[in-house]
Amino acid sequence: MDITPYPKLFLANDLNEALRALRELADSAIPLAGATWVMRAPLRCETADQTLIDLSRIEALRTINIDQQRAVIGALATHEQIANALNGYNDLAALAQAAGHSANPAIRRMATIGGNICTAEFAAADLVPALLALDARLEFEGLDGSRTQTMAAFLDGRATRAHTDLVTRLIIPRTQRMSTHARLTLRKAGDYPVANLSVSIALDASGKISAATVAAGAVEAVAKRWTGFEEAIIGHAPSPEKMQMIAKTCLEEFDGRDAADAPGWYRLRVLPGLAADAFSTLQETTLGRAM
Repeated sequence: MDITPYPKLFLANDLNEALRALRELADSAIPLAGATWVMRAPLRCETADQTLIDLSRIEALRTINIDQQRAVIGALATHEQIANALNGYNDLAALAQAAGHSANPAIRRMATIGGNICTAEFAAADLVPALLALDARLEFEGLDGSRTQTMAAFLDGRATRAHTDLVTRLIIPRTQRMSTHARLTLRKAGDYPVANLSVSIALDASGKISAATVAAGAVEAVAKRWTGFEEAIIGHAPSPEKMQMIAKTCLEEFDGRDAADAPGWYRLRVLPGLAADAFSTLQETTLGRAM
């Protein structure tokens, strides 16, 4: 049976036009970014009598600007674009790696950062834990002005938020930290992760961890910070073996989700290994800095 999930389309020529359409249509409208989630709606047996607001003509939402203070990423920037633009920045590496290894090359050329974070039903998004670990803020634009919100606050209200405002930019503070992203799939390529982990750390003069931000995705329905692990690793050398041992003692923060790709208990079991993988990469980064 041929299912047409979204029969109506509105092409917005600029941001104000998109905002007016969203305000007028309210909950009967869906902003359309890369369409990599929407296009698979028939496979999920989803149908809806809603209007898609196509944002693809709004070039201002595609820009990426990086300076010494912050990285500003437009909501329509693709995974491929982000991976290329952030390559070489150690503090932003978690997002560059998350974007550069998600899904497959064809999807990375189309999927956008805005669509990735706004799709509440997609538990295995790679960019979300990276943005949490990097303390990103979201900028929203509405007809009554703009506002910003932390990534954690956005996720808390994401499932019930109104669609009258648009996420327009992601703002990430630049730091002296190192970061990385690790993921585990059941196949080699083109698969969603069973679990993923983003880590951002700072080291003191003795090489011990002095600050850490860690976020896990795909384990639960919504990605979140791994605060117990963050606190437990402060003061330790960032050796992969030590980090794996500590991670095994901090799993009680999670309630693994059961899904077709993996049971919840398995998602928890692989987290310590992902921690070891992440810190192995960070160890290589530290050695590279020293050379």
